[in-house]
Amino acid sequence: MPQLHGYFRSTAAWRVRIALNLKGCPVEHRSHHLRHGGQRSPDYLSLNPQGLVPALDTGDGAVLTQSLAICEWLDETYPDPPLLPGTATERARIRAFALAIACDIHPVQNLKVLARLRAVPLPEDAVTGWACWVISDGLAACITHAGSGWTCRPCPACWLPRRPAMRSPPLPGPFPISRATPNSRPHGLNPERNNHVRFRQHHRSRGQEDLL
Repeated sequence: MPQLHGYFRSTAAWRVRIALNLKGCPVEHRSHHLRHGGQRSPDYLSLNPQGLVPALDTGDGAVLTQSLAICEWLDETYPDPPLLPGTATERARIRAFALAIACDIHPVQNLKVLARLRAVPLPEDAVTGWACWVISDGLAACITHAGSGWTCRPCPACWLPRRPAMRSPPLPGPFPISRATPNSRPHGLNPERNNHVRFRQHHRSRGQEDLL
């Protein structure tokens, strides 16, 4: 059986858990505590030299890294149901939305960067202020791009894990997503998609409080 190496609070790993569950793919979960440095252990670095989660051991000798690359592999390996819509233009828009979150918003306010800012040192309010600014600025652009009609699966797979309220102050501006619960309706998101059992089953805080 494939093994997904991740951590329940990792938004990148959460994207992959959502995609796996949408595809109905069984997987064994291996947790690496990011705040305790589990991702930097020699054993894990032998799987992913970047020391980042997620990593997917496919079970046939391959180890895949980077959440969107893993999602693309899942879509090619298990094409039904598809994660991307039919036309080239629609697929390009979905990829652009996903990349805006995964490559522009997420990396520059994630744990590794915030730890470096604290080591400068910067005061804690400046560090959390930086994180909130990056997220709110990026999500405002995503909302403008998305409008009110998008319902395709890869967007919420990146959008939902971007909720920062679990470890950041509430964001300024019209971002109810920052204070959302697993069953609430974020701005602009199809409520049927958000409440879908396959999203709720892989919410990052579900049943993993002991790993905080």
